[in-house]
Amino acid sequence: MKEPAVSADPTQTLAFDTSCHLFDGCGFPAPGLHSFMFEPLWGDADGNGFYFNKPMLLALLGSVIVVGFFWAAFARPKMVPGKLQMIAEAGYDFVRRGVVYETIGKKEGEKYVPLAVSLFFFIWMLNLWSIIPVASFPVTSIIAYPAVLAAIVYITWVSLTFKRHGFVGFFKNVTGYDKSLGAVLPLAMVIEFFSNLLVRPFTHAVRLFANMFAGHTLLLLFTIASWYMLNGIGIAYSGVSFVMVIVMTAFELFIQAVQAYVFVLLTCTYIQGALAEHH
Repeated sequence: MKEPAVSADPTQTLAFDTSCHLFDGCGFPAPGLHSFMFEPLWGDADGNGFYFNKPMLLALLGSVIVVGFFWAAFARPKMVPGKLQMIAEAGYDFVRRGVVYETIGKKEGEKYVPLAVSLFFFIWMLNLWSIIPVASFPVTSIIAYPAVLAAIVYITWVSLTFKRHGFVGFFKNVTGYDKSLGAVLPLAMVIEFFSNLLVRPFTHAVRLFANMFAGHTLLLLFTIASWYMLNGIGIAYSGVSFVMVIVMTAFELFIQAVQAYVFVLLTCTYIQGALAEHH
C-alpha cells in the first residue's frame, strides 16, 4: 500500500494529493502537525531576512478588520444609530455590561472596558479565520498567540496587585494567606503561590490554544475524509463525512465565540482579584 500522499508545501492546511482516494492503494492523508506549519511568505525559517508567514498575515489582517470595523462604526456616531453602529454598540455593550461590570463592578471596571473589548473581538476574529474560505486557519491554534495575550493579562494582574496592595499585600493575595486555615496554612500558601504565579498564565493560554487546535484538527479530518472517500462505494461514507463538516463548522462558530468570552471573563476575574481587598 502506498504511503499517504501529503504535499511537501505546508503553506496550505489542506495540503494533500487530491488524486488520492479510497481503494486507490494510497493511505489516508491524516492531518497532523504539518497542518499547523507554514513556509514563510517572506524570509526563511533559518532567520535570514524578514520572516512573515500566513498566521502572521491573518493576525495582522484580523487587527486591521477589528480596528476598521469600530472606526467605521464610531467615527461619526449618531443619536439614531445606523446598522453598523448598532451592531458595534451591541458588541461593546455586551462585553462592558455582561462581562466587565458583572465581574469587576461598574465603578472599578469602567477603566478596563477597552482592554476587555479589544481582547474579545481580537481573539474572536483570530478564531473566525478557521471557517473563512482561503484563510481556513485559526491563528490561536498556534500557542505563541494565546501565550502573548495571556502574558499581557498576567503582567496587568501582577502590576495592579502590587500597585493596590504593596509587596506584603501582593504576597498575601497570591498565596491566599488566611490565618484561620491553621496548620494547613503553609501547604495552602505554597499551592496557591504556584497556582497563581505559574499555573494561571499557562492554563489561561492553553485553554484557548487547545480548543482551537482540536477544533481545526477535527474540521481537517472530516474535510479530508470527505474527499478521500469520494470513490466507488465510499461515496456513501463521504456524504456522512461531509455532513459532519457542516455540523463541526456550526459547532466551531459557537466554540470560537465562547473561547473569546471565556478568555475575557478570566481576565476580568484576575483583575477583580487584584483590586479586591485581602482579609
